[in-house]
Amino acid sequence: MSVKPIIQLYPVVPAQGKERETMRPIGRNSERYQKIIRDWAMLAQAADQLGYWGFSTIEHHFHSEGYEVGPNPGVLNAWWAGMTRNLRMGALGYVMSTQDPVRVAEECAILDHILQGRFFAGFARGYQARWANILGQHYNSKATLSDGSEDDEINRQIFEEQMDIVRKCWTEDAVTYNGKFFKIPYPYDTGVHGYPAYELARKSGTHGEIGPKNEVRAVSVVPAPYQRPHPPVFVATSSSKESAIYCGKNGFAPCYFSPIDKAVEHGTAYWEAAKAAGHNIRYGERQALVRWIHVNNSWEEYRQAIAKYDVDIYVDFYSKFFKDFDTSKMLVDPIQSVINCGLYVGGTAEDVQQQLQSQLDRFPVEYLVLIWHWAQQPTYDVLREMERFAVDILPKLDNSGKTVQVSAPVATETVVRLSK
Repeated sequence: MSVKPIIQLYPVVPAQGKERETMRPIGRNSERYQKIIRDWAMLAQAADQLGYWGFSTIEHHFHSEGYEVGPNPGVLNAWWAGMTRNLRMGALGYVMSTQDPVRVAEECAILDHILQGRFFAGFARGYQARWANILGQHYNSKATLSDGSEDDEINRQIFEEQMDIVRKCWTEDAVTYNGKFFKIPYPYDTGVHGYPAYELARKSGTHGEIGPKNEVRAVSVVPAPYQRPHPPVFVATSSSKESAIYCGKNGFAPCYFSPIDKAVEHGTAYWEAAKAAGHNIRYGERQALVRWIHVNNSWEEYRQAIAKYDVDIYVDFYSKFFKDFDTSKMLVDPIQSVINCGLYVGGTAEDVQQQLQSQLDRFPVEYLVLIWHWAQQPTYDVLREMERFAVDILPKLDNSGKTVQVSAPVATETVVRLSK
């Protein structure tokens, strides 16, 4: 089994110097977003021609600063579908505590048909309170960083309930659900009364849809997906072993936004849970490592790329959320702090290949999710790096797992320190 690379683009409205301040709110700058959305099509076509497995983006809202302007990935997936032939499309992913699960299931099924099976469905729990708390207010959901708090537990319960509903919508002709946060029908105990076309539904609708008092007792979510039983499911996770175990039990593919030690620990827990649930998969299968990447001509060029395209979002934004970042040194040596976070690979093509292979030797994942902070990084530069990865690096990567000896889960984590 060869590595399946997925390109994940974070749409960053480009800004130089103090432009994020002087052009506030730059996230609403229509001229710059128009260029982003047109260049996005060019990148999707290039990924298709270069043989990448997948192409995805994010769901994030309210980024007035212009860092992650990605409010509706499904619309973009549908647009890219018509300009590609082999590339799979998806998102990492729909933040379920802010969504209606039935509508997500419907949208994904339609995208699966538009792409004729080239669609994968990605989901996440949500960690940015500014927007997740507002859009999730109908569930009283709060953003979480998997800290074990009461809000975190509620968020997890909502996510798992929503995922149950999505899968039922995809796989069952007559859907009912009596959950803590969501019920089908509603009210669940009495069913839906007052639907005038009940006779048609009784004769031609799904079996069991209409009850003895002409009430709606189940619904049929249409259309069914193109792929059976449903598209591949990916789940974004960074620090929650519980999420990895949940994915293992359900046959979903976790995407680890984590340094390698933590990814190995959680990947081992995933594999053990998958085996216990009857999934016959090898170690690393149906799992993904997420890595930010730069392919340059030298180590110094790599550091320059981080300085130009990545440091600002790490200093201003990510470091406020995630403990893996060495915030004490972020302002002293921000470039090295980004490299040290354990989520980056970079340097020459040989450097990148060696860094990735050393991680695959420990954790032979099926998928690699490669992230660029585009369009802060110019389109032409991302295209160059995409081509170098596809031509000079990907063919040399081995995820066969020949050198892996699976043992008990790793008990502690060390941050990867790269130096040159």
